[in-house]
Amino acid sequence: MLHLRILSPTAMTGEVLEVLETDDAVTGLVAFRGVALRPPGDLITAQIAREAANDLVQKLRDMRVHQEGSIEIEQVGTWLSRSGFEAEVRMPGSSADAVVWAEVAQRAYDDTELNWTYLSFLTLATVIAGIAIITDSQILTVGAMVLGPEFGPIAALGVALVRRRFVLLRLALRTLVIGFVTAIGITILLALVARALGWLTLAQVTGPRPATGFIYTPDKWSFIIAVVAGAAGVLSITSAKSVGLAGVFISVTTVPAAGNIALGVAVADGGTVWGSTAQLLVNIAGMAFAGWLTLALQQQLWSRVSVRRAKHMSAPRRML
Repeated sequence: MLHLRILSPTAMTGEVLEVLETDDAVTGLVAFRGVALRPPGDLITAQIAREAANDLVQKLRDMRVHQEGSIEIEQVGTWLSRSGFEAEVRMPGSSADAVVWAEVAQRAYDDTELNWTYLSFLTLATVIAGIAIITDSQILTVGAMVLGPEFGPIAALGVALVRRRFVLLRLALRTLVIGFVTAIGITILLALVARALGWLTLAQVTGPRPATGFIYTPDKWSFIIAVVAGAAGVLSITSAKSVGLAGVFISVTTVPAAGNIALGVAVADGGTVWGSTAQLLVNIAGMAFAGWLTLALQQQLWSRVSVRRAKHMSAPRRML
């Protein structure tokens, strides 16, 4: 169940209420007349079945409610309502599978914002990955994977392509490129300092590393794992039951590869640099492809659900 809150200009309120009152997925509809100050108008709240959110939001967008007022969507954690339960039962599909595209797009824009927090987390993760490689530590490698925030903009690439939001595509690419360049650059400087102090040697980077050697040796499994992890990550983001993201972060070696690139540059070992760069690009490409494919399939499936819901609106009990 979702909670819908609308700030509606007075002139639009009647039309907005008509849309909500005639939809069988809406329950708990309330209108507060004349309480909104900016913009001047009314406050409308409603509980809606998650499966119907896309259709309702699209109708409100077509009316330009979001241009003149605002539309807020909130997940209801716990609710007790007979009418709400019946509304969910009447809707085709499962609420756990329903993709609320407005929610997905908002998260994509938030995750692609290039800010100091994103750069700090990615840089710290890359530094930890570099230390993990020097010490050949699997535990530190996993820690660096979990700390890295790069999956957000990678997933946003798929959202941008599927929803045709090319501004988002540009922002995601910029965040990925600038983020990794910054993180690798700072890690290179720290690695050079470590080498000057004698803490880092060529043998530590190029010698046998049983626990972390996979970072700079991409193969077919690297791409397959990236695709599977990317699909799982997108499902975690779009589903009402957001689980599994930690597993996605641990599965792919983007941040460790970035750390290895920095170490390879610091010790002037081209093989390490190129192998790690290939690993980084393979992982990003695999996750981006999987994200696009998963979102495209979800959009196709839920467009069919919307058509089915529209056909049965005149006889809603047929959906029970």
